[in-house]
Amino acid sequence: MGYGLCSTNLTVISDFIFLGFSHYPNAEVIIFVLCLLMYLTTVLGNIILISVSVLDSRLHTPMYFFLSNLSFLDIWYTSSALTPMLANFVAGKNTISFSGCAAQMYFSLAMGSTECVLLSLMAYDRYVAICNPLRYPIIMNKRVCVQIAAGSWVTGCFTALVETVSVLQLSLCGNSIINHFTCEILAVLKLVCGDTSKVEFIMLVISVLLLPMPMLLVCISYGFIVSSIVRISSVDGRSKAFSTCAAHLTVVVLFYGTALSMYLKPSAVDSQEIDKFMALVYGGLTPMLNPIIYSLRNKEVKVAVNKLLARNSLFISI
Repeated sequence: MGYGLCSTNLTVISDFIFLGFSHYPNAEVIIFVLCLLMYLTTVLGNIILISVSVLDSRLHTPMYFFLSNLSFLDIWYTSSALTPMLANFVAGKNTISFSGCAAQMYFSLAMGSTECVLLSLMAYDRYVAICNPLRYPIIMNKRVCVQIAAGSWVTGCFTALVETVSVLQLSLCGNSIINHFTCEILAVLKLVCGDTSKVEFIMLVISVLLLPMPMLLVCISYGFIVSSIVRISSVDGRSKAFSTCAAHLTVVVLFYGTALSMYLKPSAVDSQEIDKFMALVYGGLTPMLNPIIYSLRNKEVKVAVNKLLARNSLFISI
């Protein structure tokens, strides 16, 4: 097990204490219930999406391959962010071990970073499908799809490892109270004594690479998509396409926007209470919305779900 050591009095920190939402005692139960509902909805919705994508051969397409990756990612992302908080609330405790905190920090960062990359590449996939449909099967072949997904996971996991190791190798000042409901890297960084400029620079570089740049790719992709939609002659088709794009962009802006406001805000701005609710948005709300917005609204997914339910009902009756 690793430990944080204070350079002044060599105090060993083996456990951290979460403040969570203790500043809002009257709202803690409400927040717990909302987080539990978000978590259960996220897990159920994403499991359904993964199941139908695997079991229905008609959904063996690049789009649903990426959506299955996103669903698997969101289950882990929400679990790493919300499950410890929910478990601590039920158990009536608010502590976590140093190794547990390190693991939670890494997995939350890894899943969030991977999602930043994956969402932008999914937008590119939609751009190719809509703006270059004849060459789509050639451009987005199976090998390319696997490479894109693998690249997203490797990028997210590697950058998370760099950030986590950079923070945890610093000396902690004996203060074990984290003003958050999870081991969020910015909250843990506030416990460090000494100069943190090097780590902050590393985080800034990674944040720029994973937030504004992918979001720019998303905006460019959807800009081309919208220009293609405008040329659709059918009013119903154009309206449906605009509705789908608007829903996709809403989730993307919600995810990137909250993350940008947290990780690229001026260091002088201290808004930890706001950061907690921001973390709930991109760690709980957007993973819950992703399967609903991206897939469960689609006719082909609804048909696949109904077939799966009918098959299970027949199996149970037998």
